[in-house]
Amino acid sequence: MRPPRLASVIERRLLVNYRVAPDAVAPLLPAPLRPQLVRGHAVAGICLLRLGAVRPAWAPAAVGLTSENAAHRIAVEWDGPDGVETGVYIPRRDTASLVNRWAGGRVFPGEHGHADFEVRETPDTLRVAYATRDGLTAVDVTARVTDRLEGSELFADLAEASAFFRAGSKGWSATRSGRSLDGMRLHTDAWHIEAGHVTSARSTYFDDPGRFPAGTATLDSVLVMRDVPVHWRALPDMAVAAGVA
Repeated sequence: MRPPRLASVIERRLLVNYRVAPDAVAPLLPAPLRPQLVRGHAVAGICLLRLGAVRPAWAPAAVGLTSENAAHRIAVEWDGPDGVETGVYIPRRDTASLVNRWAGGRVFPGEHGHADFEVRETPDTLRVAYATRDGLTAVDVTARVTDRLEGSELFADLAEASAFFRAGSKGWSATRSGRSLDGMRLHTDAWHIEAGHVTSARSTYFDDPGRFPAGTATLDSVLVMRDVPVHWRALPDMAVAAGVA
């Protein structure tokens, strides 16, 4: 059965971006994916996402659900039938929603772990923290919204950063089987992104020296999306040629 097309509103999306040494991130990717490079760096990060009005696209927004979610992401490229394609590889998704945990990988693509979230928001400042129930992942990020993107070595300005992430609309998620990747594509006609400045950031994923030796993963920038209506469309599974190292 083909998964339903979903509609929702991105009530808040905090994109915390790291520039990463390509040789450090490449072993984390299953073939046929490879790192997408920007100015010689691989791009990885954390998406801290609150979705509202999540429902089948044909249903009214009033019946939709709201949930806090997180995904660790690596920008990737691969050879498609018409040339090189781009998107993100998601080694781990987590959610506070029991519905998302049950439905992910069954009703719609994307298996989720279980996490507890702590969120504090004002119009200008956002703090999102979460810890997974299995004890493997913890994140705590505080950022403030700014007028322009400054200090990034990946992107010259906000427009360049916005174009990069908009082009990476296809997301491929790891599955328990390890034999294929779940795929989902984000679509919106209301794309809008704001610049931010990180006040503090902690991630057990990127701070782990066993995964990223010292100097191979550096916090680069943060971007904010708020109140953006979107649709999510399932993609055909992508076969994995080799397991993640």
